[in-house]
Amino acid sequence: MAKLSPRLALSLMGLASGVSVALALLAQHKFGMEPCPWCILQRMIFIVLTVLCLLAAALPGALPRRALSALTLPLTLGGIGAALWQHFVAAKSASCALTFADKLITFVGADTRWPDIFEVRASCADAAASVLGVPFEFWSLALFAVVGMALLYSIVTPDRRA
Repeated sequence: MAKLSPRLALSLMGLASGVSVALALLAQHKFGMEPCPWCILQRMIFIVLTVLCLLAAALPGALPRRALSALTLPLTLGGIGAALWQHFVAAKSASCALTFADKLITFVGADTRWPDIFEVRASCADAAASVLGVPFEFWSLALFAVVGMALLYSIVTPDRRA
């Protein structure tokens, strides 16, 4: 049985992260699932993960791939933290305005540059949604965890020589 290469694992995680953003946009624009600040923050993290995972997969040599994977890994932990905060803290509040997520989105300016993608349109309590009985943010958390595992795999797995 062939072993999964770190490059393929990173490519798949970059693709999965990009698809997650596309699905979130589909849910928003076609099914009316308006995003809260923590949803938008997770969306931003997935976009950065998409770029960095695909870049790491494309880098020549194990050392640059491992280094970029190691630098990218904390983003997955931030994403897990954002998903947990959204579910256990922000969704229980009538207003989740002016939180870290709001401040970061405003600081970056993404909400004014690309409002169709990054504009906050709901409170965390109002934005609560489930897919197959599982809260949206837990699907996000699961993907952050899987991407994190792929990054760890990339860090510890040497390149195979042909």
